[in-house]
Amino acid sequence: MSAPKDDLEAVRAVVDAIKDFKSDEQQRIFRWVAEKLGLPHPFATAVHTPPPTAPPHTGSGATPPLAQPLQVPPTGAIDIKTFIAAKKPRKDVQFAATVAYYYRFEAPQAERKDAIDKEDLQEATRMAGRNRFSNPLSTLNNAHKLGLLDKGSEKATFTINSVGENLVAMTLPEGTATAKAAKKRAAKKMTKTAKNAPARKAKKA
Repeated sequence: MSAPKDDLEAVRAVVDAIKDFKSDEQQRIFRWVAEKLGLPHPFATAVHTPPPTAPPHTGSGATPPLAQPLQVPPTGAIDIKTFIAAKKPRKDVQFAATVAYYYRFEAPQAERKDAIDKEDLQEATRMAGRNRFSNPLSTLNNAHKLGLLDKGSEKATFTINSVGENLVAMTLPEGTATAKAAKKRAAKKMTKTAKNAPARKAKKA
């Protein structure tokens, strides 16, 4: 019957056998030994860490599950400065409607909100490089009185309505072909209404 093996002696033998190899080579040797003996991989963490940081799949096929968490930035989202610069609101109430529209529909998903308050409006002036409002709440109230904004569910908050949406989406920036077409349609509608008015009066008579 052979004498019991000395653990420390075995360790020294292993160390002497692999000490001249590089670190990554030593890890590979240990993994191969573990596989040969049917033991768990001693460097399991090192083996499984690289895949999450690998470049995401760019082929035409489905994206692998591990690559999905890397796709954090929402597609199509733009910053408020760029959006306001594109819409070019001239009046304060137009600016308020543009800010409310941006936060409702165009902001990154995590920043979207149904309603804005005076702090949101004032912060928007800073980010857009516009002069600060002396009374941003008054500007929001004026936009509400003109029918561009509705009152929000919380006090002193305002949300974009269909009229404000149409202004920002279709009319701004003023002077564009879209804006001119919208004004032309409105003028045509008013002219048609005026022409039909005498006929309606005659019919009533």
